[in-house]
Amino acid sequence: MNALQIAIADGMTISKRNALKIKRAPDLLGGVITLPIVFVLLFAYVFGSMIELPGMSYQEYLLPGIFVQTIVTSAQITGYTLTQDLQKGIFDRFRTLPMSPSAVLTGQTLSDVIMNVTSIVVMAVVGLLVGWRINSAPHEAVLGFLLLLLFSYAFSWVTATVALALRTPETFNNIATIVSMPLVFLSNAFVDSAQLPGPLKPIAEWNPVSTLVQAARELFGNTNPAMPVPDAWPLQHAVPAALLWSVLLLVVFVPLATRLYQRAVAR
Repeated sequence: MNALQIAIADGMTISKRNALKIKRAPDLLGGVITLPIVFVLLFAYVFGSMIELPGMSYQEYLLPGIFVQTIVTSAQITGYTLTQDLQKGIFDRFRTLPMSPSAVLTGQTLSDVIMNVTSIVVMAVVGLLVGWRINSAPHEAVLGFLLLLLFSYAFSWVTATVALALRTPETFNNIATIVSMPLVFLSNAFVDSAQLPGPLKPIAEWNPVSTLVQAARELFGNTNPAMPVPDAWPLQHAVPAALLWSVLLLVVFVPLATRLYQRAVAR
């Protein structure tokens, strides 16, 4: 086999190893899924009863935002797992094996795609139960789910970079929470970004989470003609902008994470 085939095979092996870890520690997946379910029920039945949107239900407006919140939250497991492996010396063991240096990171991020597929399926079922519906063509809905998975894969590399820079699970969890909460809530995931005051409005409109939420709403047919899209370019061109964000994250953070990993195993 050539170097590329070896790297792919080693990456799949590491991915299988991480998938088995999830199977043996279901609390990781359970935590990722439970929190969004709580948010669905809380927003749909508590806040949703007080929020009226002309022309559509709040559930249809809400679920694309919950999908994005779910993938942002679950991507943090990449970083948490890497910091645990660092502390346990797993990387030192990998260094002694005849395996591709890129296999650890690619395997970790690929296994997170499996987790995200599971969590998105669960969220879709819960959404259907509370009144969410897909109002677009089947191919658009499929593209919507694929776009969510692509962004989740790209964001996993972001959390991998942060984890390899911080190197401890406790520090990573604190920083990840501090970053992810404003990233999700300072967006159009739960409320219309056009209603935000002052400087918060442009921040929310150019937030990549807002772009992905708007793209998901368009592809799932959950947009509302009575709520015009803000003039910000990412929201006016949400689907290509979400693709651009995903590619940009991969271009920036794949080499950064790889470099940090090489430094970690060289110590």
